Amino acid sequence: MTLEEAFYIGYITKTKGLKGEVQLYFEYDEPELLDLDVVFADMNGKMVPFFVSSFKMQPNQTANIYFDDVDHIDKAQPLLRKKIYLPLTKLPERDDEDFQYTDLKGFVVTDENKGELGKILEVNEYPQQFVATVSYQQKEILFPLNEDMIVEIDEDAETLLVNLPEGLLDIYLTT
Repeated sequence: MTLEEAFYIGYITKTKGLKGEVQLYFEYDEPELLDLDVVFADMNGKMVPFFVSSFKMQPNQTANIYFDDVDHIDKAQPLLRKKIYLPLTKLPERDDEDFQYTDLKGFVVTDENKGELGKILEVNEYPQQFVATVSYQQKEILFPLNEDMIVEIDEDAETLLVNLPEGLLDIYLTT
C-alpha cells in the first residue's frame, strides 16, 4: 500500500507497560467510526501493516492498542511518533449534508474587496480554528475559516466568498 491509497488517522504517542502496548493519539475527528483491525505505520517512507489484537478507546482522543507480534516494550519502541494510516477503502461514509471546512481544499477563494485570490491549497486544523492556505501573488497567505469572514460557500461551483479584514493580505505581500 502507498501513502496515496491511505488516509491519516493519528500517531503513536507512547508505550504503556512492558508488554508492547502503545497509545495512539487520533487526529481523525471521529475515531469511534474507524475499523482498526489492521493499521499502517509510516516507517521511513514505507507503509508497514500492524494487525491489532486488541484496543481500548479512551475519552481523550486516544486508544490503547496491542498489535500482533509486538509483545514487548522493545518491539514497541520503534513505533513511537510514527504516523498511522488506514486504507482509503476503510474511510467512513459521510452524509452529503455533512460539509466540513476541510472540504474547502481546492475551492477558489474570492475576497469581496480584493477579488479572486486563488485556490485553497490546504486547510489546517488548529486548536482554536481552521486555517486556509492560498497562493496569492506568488506568496502563501493564511486566513482563518470562520463565520465572521465567510460570506458564501458554493459547493457546486467550488467557490468561497470571503470578507477578509482590511490589511490582512498586505501583511503577507510586504514581507
